[in-house]
Amino acid sequence: MATKIRLARGGSKKRPYYRIVIADIRAPRDGRFIEKVGSYNPMLPKDSEDRVQLNVERVKYWLGTGAQPTDRVARFLDAEGLLKREPRNNPKKAQLGRKAQERLDEKKAAEEEAAAAAAAASEEAAAE
Repeated sequence: MATKIRLARGGSKKRPYYRIVIADIRAPRDGRFIEKVGSYNPMLPKDSEDRVQLNVERVKYWLGTGAQPTDRVARFLDAEGLLKREPRNNPKKAQLGRKAQERLDEKKAAEEEAAAAAAAASEEAAAE
């Protein structure tokens, strides 16, 4: 059975609270799970000890049996020193899309034309 270490949401509206659970990959996010191995409370400050709580022994066991953590849980495990997570690199993330780049190019061209027309008008006024 393929398993994942993932978050299951609890708490009320706009007050999230997550359990870190071991679940079958086919189970729904907040549905059936095999075992609860920790909790995550994003409402607490980042430097709080109680923000992320893990049962380290059980997490090690499940990692040993082949359970794959989700991205967010992998961050928690990396902070605990249980799993090495490579940082992601997406150099295209900050680049504009095709249409936005075209609009920007058109705007620059219009500004250059306006600047050239203003420079020509000021030269004509100086010549007279």
